[in-house]
Amino acid sequence: MKFVLDTSALFSMQDLPPGEAHATPGVIAELRKYEDPRLRFWDDLLKVSSPTEAALRKVREAAARTGDDARLSPTDLEVLALTVDLGATLLTDDYSIQNLARVMGLKYRGVGMKEIKETLTWKYRCVGCRKEWDKNYPDCPVCGSALRSVRSRK
Repeated sequence: MKFVLDTSALFSMQDLPPGEAHATPGVIAELRKYEDPRLRFWDDLLKVSSPTEAALRKVREAAARTGDDARLSPTDLEVLALTVDLGATLLTDDYSIQNLARVMGLKYRGVGMKEIKETLTWKYRCVGCRKEWDKNYPDCPVCGSALRSVRSRK
């Protein structure tokens, strides 16, 4: 069985799951950044690869539709895209990653925490004028203040 592991899963695990364990370069960089000592034991066991551009595009489009685009890091997007490429099961405790995986029909499992129970969509609310937008902008098109993601009431 193939698994793609994100950083949160690796932080929660003591041992890698049986089967093929895959991660992206971004996940490895995060483990190194936080000086996770287990990486030296897992380094030879983790298959590290980057996703295809086609898979990344598919994930970005889905994230824009759900509003998860403002909540996911470039590493999160890589992890989801690699899961698409490999047809693997994604191991993650990150609820935003699980949300998009669920919307995209990808298999996922929590490691240290339970999985999400419902799919969420997000809107963007201006912290200044409070206007809501379906799309994420760098700043509010009305007043120029920052936008924050809020749960959609749809």
